Amino acid sequence: MQKTLFFKILAIMGVSLLIGVALALIQATVTDRMAFRQQAVASIAHDSVGEQTVVGPVVVIRYTEDYEEQVPVANDKTRIETIKRSETSKHVVFPNQLNIAGRIDTDRRYRGIHQVLVFGGTHQFSGDFVIPAVGALPKKHPNSKLTVNSMWVALGIDDVRGIRNIPKIDWDGTRIEFEQGSYLASYASGLHAPLLRGPQEAPKTVNFSFELGLDGIERQNFVPVGKNNSIALKSNWPHPQFGGRFLPSPKDRVINDAGFSASWNISSLAANVQQQLANQQPPADGVNRSAAADQFSVGFIEPVNVYSLADRATKYGLLFVALTFAAFFVFEILKSLPIHPVQYLLVGLALVMFFLLLLSLSEHIRFAAAYLAASGACIALIGFYLAHVLRNKRRGFGFGAALTMLYGALYGLLVSESNALVMGSILLFAVLAALMVATRKVDWYQVGKADPVAGQ
Repeated sequence: MQKTLFFKILAIMGVSLLIGVALALIQATVTDRMAFRQQAVASIAHDSVGEQTVVGPVVVIRYTEDYEEQVPVANDKTRIETIKRSETSKHVVFPNQLNIAGRIDTDRRYRGIHQVLVFGGTHQFSGDFVIPAVGALPKKHPNSKLTVNSMWVALGIDDVRGIRNIPKIDWDGTRIEFEQGSYLASYASGLHAPLLRGPQEAPKTVNFSFELGLDGIERQNFVPVGKNNSIALKSNWPHPQFGGRFLPSPKDRVINDAGFSASWNISSLAANVQQQLANQQPPADGVNRSAAADQFSVGFIEPVNVYSLADRATKYGLLFVALTFAAFFVFEILKSLPIHPVQYLLVGLALVMFFLLLLSLSEHIRFAAAYLAASGACIALIGFYLAHVLRNKRRGFGFGAALTMLYGALYGLLVSESNALVMGSILLFAVLAALMVATRKVDWYQVGKADPVAGQ
């Protein structure tokens, strides 16, 4: 191969390396913008309310266990004395049936150009508890006497700033107002309703109901604490993201442009919540442990994350440049029309500018419109420039048409994430096939001898 052709290939590789550096800088910019958005979310959560997790309701019974213990006398080990002792314990009672019917509406909050989805929910809680008899409470010492000190309904809530009203629970026909603090050792944040009457000599089934208005940001979590849990949620948000350990079955959810409705039916046999919350040992670091409990969630987030799409698009940038440069090189071979490395560089920079334009425009307008505007501007610029570089308007417009198809394929890859691999594979195969067909009659040995790029 002649030296001129060899140096030309080296020059193209050097230009590609420079373009790769520019793409890396743009990808770093995308990462920075993603971090700025997360800061905006954290700022709104700090100033108003964060994600919400609801744990409960559960009933907590605090009782004292009085017992006698025989111990040796301090000065005379042969003698035994009886000492009266007492120990305080807590017992958690979980709902036999827990029903939650919620309506959640969404809104937007802004920090500069960044927007975050917030929500306001109204939830109807109802169900029943089976309150055990005093004698059925757990004992640590045989023949001890149990005395109930207090009993309350506990409701864990991640961020109490989101509580819109002061809820009142209907407890077996008596309305009781909730107060601050859940007094759950493992989950202190929330509310509690003190109960005046504790366990009796026989177990009793008690019905309850209350309404909770709760605001939050981006995600609502529920911990199904009941033996049987039935949860139904409705919202005006048409793009929910279901997560956690339990997902609604397809037949139990409806999603359309007007919003969504979904329901969950979860039994204690399917969840380990009761064992996770029954241990009332407080965490050493004072942090709530709701994240460790089995739960499910509904996310209220934008279906199109412009930063993740821009990041994915930038990752295809080097492929864009490589395909364009390959087309240029083949064009040089077939038409014997030399293209200077500087011209390669300018076209490559124009391709890189597409990704920067896409990122900046998508922060202000819809992603599809930003993509159309950025790709249209770059295609027009490159087509106009190549019409003069290639000394023929039809050639320049032909390259513009090929770029249009390439940008269309990239958009398809971005919006069809689950099919991105197969679509990308088909695209690369089609490009390779086109190059092979276009160069099928080229005698590469003669190319080296004739040196078509030397400038005829």
